[in-house]
Amino acid sequence: MKIQDSVVLVTGANRGLGLAFARAALAAGARKVYAAARDPATITLEGVVPIALDVTRPEQVQAAARECADVTLLINNAGISRGTSLMGASANFDEARAELETNFFGPWALARAFAPVLQANGGGAMVNVLSVLSWITLPGAASYSASKSAAWSLSNGLRNELAGQGTQVTSVHVAFMDTDMARKIPGDKIAPEDVARQALEAVEAGQPEVLADATTRGVKQGLVAQPPVYAAAR
Repeated sequence: MKIQDSVVLVTGANRGLGLAFARAALAAGARKVYAAARDPATITLEGVVPIALDVTRPEQVQAAARECADVTLLINNAGISRGTSLMGASANFDEARAELETNFFGPWALARAFAPVLQANGGGAMVNVLSVLSWITLPGAASYSASKSAAWSLSNGLRNELAGQGTQVTSVHVAFMDTDMARKIPGDKIAPEDVARQALEAVEAGQPEVLADATTRGVKQGLVAQPPVYAAAR
């Protein structure tokens, strides 16, 4: 599909990658961009339509689907990381459940609510923002990794189930971006604007997957190495 003249909804659009997606969609000629955030007052980008949306609240998800019935491209970007491990002092079921609610159940709920909208508008497309941590686990981010691994499986399943109605699903894998979430992590980081550009180009090209940086591409190759990259101690 073409971004030109499309109607786009971006979750978590008030900062970071979500804000970059909203800007990129406007620059690519989208006819309308809905910018969703828990607090719509935090949406300051000119030219977008702010909407209130907490992806963990079913009533807000359903309200968004009713309000934004002209959407042709859904970008599931909203996500959280609580820095929890699976064992030891930082292991915390409540924090892990919060990550799953936002990173897995949130996109699932949005997909279910907007699938009829996309179908009615010709099929359209869906972008799911995932992570290199869909495939590997880092200390202090184990439950986040689990939530993103679940979201990867979700994205693959949605691609299969929505193909019949002509809806394209593109998964975006990226390592560390120059955003608030990765602010305290040392090392090279890709600009969110670059990730958004690659993702929208992939949508226009009909690609099912984006490997946004060298780290992600290396990890993907390492999945079939011996031993596989996910089996290495970190």
